[in-house]
Amino acid sequence: MTNPQRPRAFRIPSADQTPPEAATAEAPPPPRPEVRFVDEPYEIVDAADGVAVPVAPKRRAPWLSILFSALGGLVTIAVGLSIERLITDLFATAPWLGFVALALLGIAAVALTALVAREALGVWRERKIEALRERALAALSTRDHTAAQGVVQELRGFYTGRPALAAGIRRLDAVGDAILDVDDRLALAEGELLSPLDRQAKAAIAQAASQVSAVTALSPRAIVDVAFVVFSAARLLRRIAAIYGGRPGLLGFLRLARAALAHLTVTGGMAVGEGMLHQVLGLGLAARVSAKLGEGVLNGLMTARFGLAALAVCRPLPFVRVSPPTVNDVAGQLFRSSEDRA
Repeated sequence: MTNPQRPRAFRIPSADQTPPEAATAEAPPPPRPEVRFVDEPYEIVDAADGVAVPVAPKRRAPWLSILFSALGGLVTIAVGLSIERLITDLFATAPWLGFVALALLGIAAVALTALVAREALGVWRERKIEALRERALAALSTRDHTAAQGVVQELRGFYTGRPALAAGIRRLDAVGDAILDVDDRLALAEGELLSPLDRQAKAAIAQAASQVSAVTALSPRAIVDVAFVVFSAARLLRRIAAIYGGRPGLLGFLRLARAALAHLTVTGGMAVGEGMLHQVLGLGLAARVSAKLGEGVLNGLMTARFGLAALAVCRPLPFVRVSPPTVNDVAGQLFRSSEDRA
């Protein structure tokens, strides 16, 4: 019979003591974390604890913006000094001329204030339309019923003063706080408030495309074609913005034009659907019969594409249940007429 194992005592080292085998072995240095470089270069700085910290370098000063700001300030000071000297000279020549100049300066200041206020109002309305569209997209993606209801209420308030949409607003008020899905609530607002505006916008795009096609086919010089296409695109953008409730001034128009061109670039520019293949073939037939006729149809197609991009930018809601309009919807008659002429 074997003897049972006797109990033995063990000494537990304290926290500040190191085991003898660990003391003899050299401890490896702590690994330095890997620093990944992104779009901009980063500078590696060693912190006090020895850990490498990526620090973004200082951005370079925007010299072009500083140059234009400085030149604008100089021009403003020069104009102000010229006006002040003019009024002083008029007072020295005849006091009544000085008072007339002061009155004209006051009228100009009032007109400038009105222009600035109109520009600010137009930009504010555009930003509100963009914010509504972004909030609607966020509500659709997150299935947020409260956010969708807030979007519908704000859209209703945005179109309150339009008599043509009064019946749709009343039907929306009848629904009220009923429990609806996010898609159903936004689709109801889309059908009651935006469907009539979509029809007006598509009619405006079709009319502009037809006018551009006709003028381009009949004009004798290319410079006339280019000028009329640019003029029609600018007028179409303003008209679509006014249909959806925007009031763009100069700055607002430039903002909308940049957004529409960016949207046109993202969506493929001159891309057409499979359903328009026979119409594109008709365009080629028209171009064989008459080069000016084919050029006119092509310019009309470009105007229609720009109008659809402007519609997507100016619309305060994304397309929920309604299918987005295509070139065939707004320029189908244009292609059919070109085939008949060919």
